[in-house]
Amino acid sequence: MKLIYNSKFLEHDTGMHPENKKRLEVFGNIKETEVPNGEEYLKLFHTKKYIDYVKKMCLKEGHTDPDTIVSKKTYETAIHAVGATIKACEKNDFALVRPPGHHAHPDRSSGFCIFNNISIATKKLLNEGKRVLIFDFDGHAGDGTLKHFYNTKEVLYMSLHQFPAFPNTGTENQIGEGKGKGYTVNVPLPPEAGDDIYIEAVKKIIPIAKQFKPDIVALSAGFDSHQYDLLLDLRLSINTYYWLGKIIRKEFKNVFATLEGGYNIDILPKCVYNFLDGINGKKQRFKEAKTDSKFITIQEFQGRMALLEHNLSKYWNLKR
Repeated sequence: MKLIYNSKFLEHDTGMHPENKKRLEVFGNIKETEVPNGEEYLKLFHTKKYIDYVKKMCLKEGHTDPDTIVSKKTYETAIHAVGATIKACEKNDFALVRPPGHHAHPDRSSGFCIFNNISIATKKLLNEGKRVLIFDFDGHAGDGTLKHFYNTKEVLYMSLHQFPAFPNTGTENQIGEGKGKGYTVNVPLPPEAGDDIYIEAVKKIIPIAKQFKPDIVALSAGFDSHQYDLLLDLRLSINTYYWLGKIIRKEFKNVFATLEGGYNIDILPKCVYNFLDGINGKKQRFKEAKTDSKFITIQEFQGRMALLEHNLSKYWNLKR
């Protein structure tokens, strides 16, 4: 898995907002990749009215919602982020892009996100007859993605995220509706959860992913679960992202990723490179002392997992 990056992603000007161009500048002199304009794919997920609204707002500059800033070049940057994610899904690569996408809904922006990169790529893959597993390991629940695929069994949506936290969704009781019941797997992690809880959670849900037998795995790759991230209260070390890359490499063959969150600019590159080293079968580049969770946090997590397993037991064999 290689990085797909272009300096165009720096042109989305958000000033001192947490989601700013420094998030990618800190990666240094990454080799630039030619990325396609993904505008033609927007309507796979977004409404025409919303697309036109974003264009209009970018000319004015300002906010498309209270958390999300747009500037004159945001639209161009965002459609190339979509294009890079489409390219990643065709090449099994990692789109190092901004703005992120998983909070964006078909008709509105949210949580720093303009267009939902992972969902647009997923819709393209579905149109090609693929079964898609979306594994969202950003520390916030990807509410835009979750809601859109909530009623289908062609997509298995799995998310590990802090709860409670923005956007205050993604509970263990949200497992899908209609034909999609059982095909949404939310693992709400309690604040202060460390490496031990996170690794146990992934091990619990991997059997579901394997039973689904996806043709391709789409990763909403966020790194804001790290213990020094600015916006959440999870306690992962950079080691866990290496482990996560290794387990994904072991269990799945056809995988791509697009960047979501991660707001500590000193830590973000280390998390990304550790993840890439794990998924590419290379030696771990960066190390950190592992983090353990307090007993009360473990108890809370175990209670949530017991309820999740109960809710999903009708749909999956969880004893594997």
